[in-house]
Amino acid sequence: MGRNLIETIMGAVVLAVAGFFLAFAYSHADLKQVKGYSTSAQFTSVGGLESGADVRINGIKVGTVTGMAIDTQSFNAVVRMTIRPDIRLPVDSVASISTEGLLGGKFVKLEPGKSGDILAAGQAITHTKETKSIEAMVGQLIFLATADNPPAHQPGAPASTDAAPATSGGAPK
Repeated sequence: MGRNLIETIMGAVVLAVAGFFLAFAYSHADLKQVKGYSTSAQFTSVGGLESGADVRINGIKVGTVTGMAIDTQSFNAVVRMTIRPDIRLPVDSVASISTEGLLGGKFVKLEPGKSGDILAAGQAITHTKETKSIEAMVGQLIFLATADNPPAHQPGAPASTDAAPATSGGAPK
């Protein structure tokens, strides 16, 4: 009987410690959606960006992606996001989609502009920068490596004779 009681108490202690660590990790992981003003930006491709992704300035989370839709006129992806109320973006700010490292998730990267005019709540960020996905860059690298284009100059081959012949005698008199 005493052994079962000790095992039960130890199990409860382990569960309490695990719950404490989960609560601590959640509170320090900054997973909560940011409350603030809404804005949006249009991109030709969002390439794996998801609702709930971070919006960052210089690596610091200042907002959250709240949703995505397609613009039926331009067929661009419209990314809706909320930005912290204390972050007032200039109207010439630039938005791009970036990746956390080689295998990390996607986030919206904001580069604040220099304009004195501030982006109003609900106003769209009009300056966006398109970034290539890692898949597109690897595909381009493979295409370049397997292309059948001959190199411009092969070792051991004579140099091009297109250059003007050298003259001797110095400058004309």
